[in-house]
Amino acid sequence: MTVGKTSVLVLDCSEPMELAHFYAALLDAETRIGSDPDFVEIVGNSGVHLAVRRDHGYAPPSWPRPEDSLQAHLRVLVDPGDMDEAEREAIGLGARPVDTGDTNSGPRDVRVYTDPAGHSFSLAVYPARPPEHAEGS
Repeated sequence: MTVGKTSVLVLDCSEPMELAHFYAALLDAETRIGSDPDFVEIVGNSGVHLAVRRDHGYAPPSWPRPEDSLQAHLRVLVDPGDMDEAEREAIGLGARPVDTGDTNSGPRDVRVYTDPAGHSFSLAVYPARPPEHAEGS
């Protein structure tokens, strides 16, 4: 018998409600608080499932990290042509562009930011979905 499983990426932070509201607004999702107010889930209809957890000793990640150092980050996928609008929305919600030596503006397919708690995330264009066929065609 196989046990059903799912996964959720959990980000540590000092203020879980603040960070949960940021991601819920950015991802058009809702926040859910269970019995532990220090653990908040962000869930959306398009498959979004993320959580934030209070860490009383939280210190933001350093950025940029050395070239040989790997760090997990969230990649938010957007439709082609929507990158500039997605960037305006993210910055309006409190995201900060990461200084990568290049500007974050323009037609680039991936742009990097930090969330209000200092976690890195990127906005990335994903290929357009093929058109859905009408029934009977």
